[in-house]
Amino acid sequence: MSDEDRFADEPLDELPEDLDVTAFVGPYTFPDIARRRIPGVLYLLIAGACVALWVTQRDQSALVNDGMLVAGAGLAAFGAYCFLSGWRLRVRETDALVEATRAVGFPVGHASAQLGWRGLRSRPTWRILLYSADEPPSMRGMVLVDGVDGEILDQIVEVNPEDWSEYTDRT
Repeated sequence: MSDEDRFADEPLDELPEDLDVTAFVGPYTFPDIARRRIPGVLYLLIAGACVALWVTQRDQSALVNDGMLVAGAGLAAFGAYCFLSGWRLRVRETDALVEATRAVGFPVGHASAQLGWRGLRSRPTWRILLYSADEPPSMRGMVLVDGVDGEILDQIVEVNPEDWSEYTDRT
């Protein structure tokens, strides 16, 4: 029996559909962070139910005690946080790239965007890394763009310190 026959029934190692780049049909759209409000509302509803049970049943049931009130308070606090941190992401990746390109002051070649969060309420912030359009890139920059209103929060522009000499054409 050959190795091929022995392993014919074994499952093959393959990527899930959502990671298969051959099925790529367009740019990825980052989901809106306002979706955080949905579980926030659910936490608040469950907290209300816990407090209502504690108020109505604390003297009549062995299953309802002061722990129900503590759980309700904790769920209410977390639900409020989820609701308050559910910012509407109004500035999309392409808009943030345009704002960052305007801010750095040089023609941009390669660029990369990453969404992060800042502050206690987790305000969305785009982190844009940009390289100049010349080969090899002589300048680079990092720009922070607010994901809610598009304001430039910070920027760093510098001469590119990376050594690209081993990648240049030597012909």
